[in-house]
Amino acid sequence: MCIIFFKFDPRPVSKNAYRLILAANRDEFYHRPSKLADFWGNNNEVLSGLDMEEGKEGGTWLGISTRGKLAALTNYLQPRQDRDARGRGELVTHFLTTDMDSLSYLKKVSAEGHLYNGFNLIAADLRQLPDPAIEDQGREYVQPFLSKYAAVCVRCPGYGTRTNTVILVDADGHVTFTERSMLDKDPSCWETSTHEFKLQS
Repeated sequence: MCIIFFKFDPRPVSKNAYRLILAANRDEFYHRPSKLADFWGNNNEVLSGLDMEEGKEGGTWLGISTRGKLAALTNYLQPRQDRDARGRGELVTHFLTTDMDSLSYLKKVSAEGHLYNGFNLIAADLRQLPDPAIEDQGREYVQPFLSKYAAVCVRCPGYGTRTNTVILVDADGHVTFTERSMLDKDPSCWETSTHEFKLQS
């Protein structure tokens, strides 16, 4: 099970505070091919890892663009997986490469969700400030739900946490994207890389 923790403060009170702190684990079969996080797309504007599984190539689980678009995906197990379903990673890729705002995109995905196996999707434009009236919406629902999860790092034969990612966006729009990825399907061999850039205004 993948897991994402994030704190979003659109109006940090201090110049040293972060607008976004995101930490995520990607749990996946060790043999599933993927690329490490790097810039790609038009003008190398998207930073993410990429799924290289046949038929699912180009999808991703987490990414951010230099234009301030952020998307993250977790899958959830269903009693029956539809082998003909579309690859869920395209949901993140499409949002990061489209000009559609996050609310319009999520409405579109809501109407098309039946085409995919189960998923949770976060899509945000970090350059847009949310309406203060809805910033606290859902807080009483989210906290009890999160407290049910205990396993942050999964280790099983052939399956488990393959990638740890931390994204920091400071008050000035400076992004630090750090990824720690398992190499060669070996849970004892990891590589860490960091990318930094400034969000375009």
